[in-house]
Amino acid sequence: MTTTEKLLQMGIAVALFFGVMAAILLLTSLVRSRRGEKVQAAAFLFPSLALIAIGLLYPAAKTVYLSFRNTASTEWVGFENYQKIFTDSDQLQILRNTALWVILVPIAATAIGLVYAVLVDRSRFEKFAKALIFLPMAISLVGASIIWKFVYAYRENEQEQIGVLNGVLKLFGIDTYNFLFEQPWNTIFLIVILIWVQAGFAMTILSASIKAIPEDIIEAARLDGVTGLQLFRHITVPSIRPSLIVVLTTISISTLKVFDIVRSTTGGNFGTKVLAYEFYVQSFRSLNAGLGAALATLIFVLVTPIVIYNIRQMRRLEAR
Repeated sequence: MTTTEKLLQMGIAVALFFGVMAAILLLTSLVRSRRGEKVQAAAFLFPSLALIAIGLLYPAAKTVYLSFRNTASTEWVGFENYQKIFTDSDQLQILRNTALWVILVPIAATAIGLVYAVLVDRSRFEKFAKALIFLPMAISLVGASIIWKFVYAYRENEQEQIGVLNGVLKLFGIDTYNFLFEQPWNTIFLIVILIWVQAGFAMTILSASIKAIPEDIIEAARLDGVTGLQLFRHITVPSIRPSLIVVLTTISISTLKVFDIVRSTTGGNFGTKVLAYEFYVQSFRSLNAGLGAALATLIFVLVTPIVIYNIRQMRRLEAR
């Protein structure tokens, strides 16, 4: 397809969008009453609901349906695919890796982001420090992975090192180490990449929350003799608790879907696979539609409680 044809298709799509919106406005403007307002609201909501149903709900239902079928989706196998996920040794390792990611990344990234936010708050170099710490968020996960591949790059002791960490090890007379290939620590080193990226996000949200703490509360605490770690523990953390929950849940959801880092660094080899990467392998490489759909459904099931908890916390905050 040529560039001209692509531009033409884009122009047609834009024209259709504006045409539909104009038609809705024209038809609903003819009804001028309270009932007409409801009709107008329904007319604008219907396209969005239709797109959600077609683009989200139907694929989700189809995925759940396929998860109960065999490799070629031709035979009903019940819970056989789920049984394999929780009994096969390779799949169990993937579950353990995913659990490790979900436990370490949100906690470490949020903790580091909180430390950053407290340390740079109202300092002279605050803007520069925040920009520097947030910079990894502007890089795609693929780009971040490539950067860290150079950090972790491995060569034998007698060779000239191009990896930063192995260069430091050799400088101190320590044997070089294959960070990406040696199990089980290679998974930890991959986790470091996502922590590096997400810490900037955590810092930005938490820093804004810290600045929103009323000055009179802080001054009253200082007058009562509360300083340093006590001020952080009894004033700062309770005041920013809603933001901490949002950051933790958001990073947890992103971690459950992590794919780019594993794909760009190890290709899922050396015991580093996670659920999202295994879903890709089973669905598009092994062409095992049933197991791939089961893995996707499992990710959805794991994400849902986190989303529900986040929504409830936000509603409680709004109700105050």
